[in-house]
Amino acid sequence: MEFNNPLVFFISAIGVFNGFLASFYFLFFSKQKRVQNLFLGLLLLFLSLRIGKSVYSIFTARDARDLLILQIGLSACFLIGSALFYYIKSSIENTKVIPRAWKIHFAVAAILIITVGIIKPYRIYPEVWSNYIVYSIYTVWGVYILASGVLLKTIFKKAVSKGQQCTTSELWLVAVFIGNLLIYSAYIIGYFYLYLIGTVTFSIVFYALLIFLLFKKNRESIFQDIPEKYALKKIENNEAEQLKVQLYKAMQDEQFHKNTDVKLKDIAEALHISPHKLSQLLNDNLGKSFAAFINEQRIEDAKQLLIENNQFTLEAIGFEAGFSSKSSFYATFKKVVGQTPSEFKKQYA
Repeated sequence: MEFNNPLVFFISAIGVFNGFLASFYFLFFSKQKRVQNLFLGLLLLFLSLRIGKSVYSIFTARDARDLLILQIGLSACFLIGSALFYYIKSSIENTKVIPRAWKIHFAVAAILIITVGIIKPYRIYPEVWSNYIVYSIYTVWGVYILASGVLLKTIFKKAVSKGQQCTTSELWLVAVFIGNLLIYSAYIIGYFYLYLIGTVTFSIVFYALLIFLLFKKNRESIFQDIPEKYALKKIENNEAEQLKVQLYKAMQDEQFHKNTDVKLKDIAEALHISPHKLSQLLNDNLGKSFAAFINEQRIEDAKQLLIENNQFTLEAIGFEAGFSSKSSFYATFKKVVGQTPSEFKKQYA
């Protein structure tokens, strides 16, 4: 199928062009030589080659197409899934050096698709590629997307859990995964209906991720090492139980939550642990963010004051419990308790 719409060509080609630029940056010019950046560069390179093949195929007359270019694009497609998988895996595990098994895996996949291309070149065996090899390539890509989703299951659970907040780095990984899933789905749909949809989807996904970077706070952390607290290393159960007892005792003794400007490090110092470890305890073992934990402590104090003290106004009770404003007290109380402070107080009048 051929198109000659210049606007559609521009939309499709601009994503490919910028994809190549971004891939070259992460592969060759990034100051931070990280494993994660290498795999992100490879992912963008393989995607750009695949999408570039589609743009070439769509906007070039059938009898003028060089089938070697089509073969290169499809061969790159065979490696997209593994690049995505190892990018996500290396980011979650904070990999410093590429394991030997990963190198062997990538090398075997690359050698396999190159060997197939030499033995059965597209120029001579277009039917073999169309009827067999292409299906195998898309199957492999789909399997790796599923495997990447499994890697992200903890982050997915965190994203939908109340009281937990994903970091910018975690949200970025989810966005990259969803972007790849959309591109893959677009190609599957386009194979049967409109082939052009895959190339346009790539451009849309590319610029959506760019907008994500421009408008997200702490975006510089996306391309840096993930802090230890996000390396998914669980605190041992026995140690976690001891730390929880110490944490609640410190909160009762020191009343940290009554300080409207309390910081994570203030409580960590009282427990003689690092802020990273305290954050890990809250997120992994208590299932809540630091802000949610502090607000829960404040709400418990406010509930006691509402039950026992009729002299304070509702606003004064909020300030006494540690809230910095009346609006934040009312909003948080309603969210946690399911009632306004006034409704809660009437039950004990």
